[in-house]
Amino acid sequence: MLKTRLIAVIIVRHGQVVQSVNFKHTNVIHYDVIHAIEAFNDWAVDELVLLNVSRKKDSQDQFLSVVESASKYCFIPLAVGGWIDSPEYAQQILRSGADKMILNSALVNDPELVKELSSRYGAQCIVGSIDIKKSDSNQSTVWIDRGRFDTGKNPEHWANQIQELGVGEILLNSIDHDGARRGYDLENLEKICKVVKIPVIAFGGVFDWEHLLAGVMAGADAVAAANIFHYTEQSTKKAKRFLIDNNIDVRRSGALEVQH
Repeated sequence: MLKTRLIAVIIVRHGQVVQSVNFKHTNVIHYDVIHAIEAFNDWAVDELVLLNVSRKKDSQDQFLSVVESASKYCFIPLAVGGWIDSPEYAQQILRSGADKMILNSALVNDPELVKELSSRYGAQCIVGSIDIKKSDSNQSTVWIDRGRFDTGKNPEHWANQIQELGVGEILLNSIDHDGARRGYDLENLEKICKVVKIPVIAFGGVFDWEHLLAGVMAGADAVAAANIFHYTEQSTKKAKRFLIDNNIDVRRSGALEVQH
């Protein structure tokens, strides 16, 4: 059985690390992405995600520079997403040092691109990002374009469809839970974990380590967080220690001792 992975997410806007609350990014956490990466290298995290949330496509080149710099300091698998809308840019992302690419809007806008990238690089290289939000009628739908456009798609059906497109893993986030400090959207997480055969990463809303445990119990193969890992000293070590103490099989490292 595969071990549960702990993933740190770094949200980047205009080259700076920002906090995310309901997909709004107004608070700068770090002016230098490298500072955050160096900490996670030392804190026993399993994988790192870099997301470009800039709302303009002309951020692509600047973000490539961020990825290239980050990869030189990152000693763990690196997944990268944001404005990947062509085979050429996808190739540039990988050449800059990414191990995986994360696709969101392209899944809806250009499914043929997804198939092409999966065929060229393998499904294990493609992470499908699903952002969900509940309507006034309490129905969850899939949103794209950095949470600005409601596709009207059912999350479970969409998870199955992108699996068929060649996605090897799903990153599931909730716009409602993002930065809200009330844990993952466990209802949708559990539903999607039951209908797909590929790994699911839970993301969005973690405020304490119990939220990570709840994500694993809901079926997630990996648990991810952003804001809390930046504001807590030795955060990922403490998170792993908590999961181990609760009998979750995680990847251990020689540096799991934490200061209380």
